Amino acid sequence: MAKLTIVANIIAKEDKIELVKAELLKLIEITRAEEGCINYDLHQDNENPAHFLFFENWTSRELWQKHMGNTHLADYLAATEGCVEQFTVNEMSQIG
Repeated sequence: MAKLTIVANIIAKEDKIELVKAELLKLIEITRAEEGCINYDLHQDNENPAHFLFFENWTSRELWQKHMGNTHLADYLAATEGCVEQFTVNEMSQIG
């Protein structure tokens, strides 16, 4: 199976940008060490600082699903409850 690309968009509430950013940054090192993680890169929009984007590549969907069930993700969700305006995840495959 081809690798899985994940694009996750997180829009923080205007008054919670720094909190959400700090919690997202905590996920990077631990996630990059996970089995199946090829890359896990966090971006912040230059025009809208409330908009964060994770660009991720995983060796398989199964290992990404394992990541999604990990404790550090549950901790992030608990820490940012009520602080995120919008959250979308796209599972994608590279075609070219």
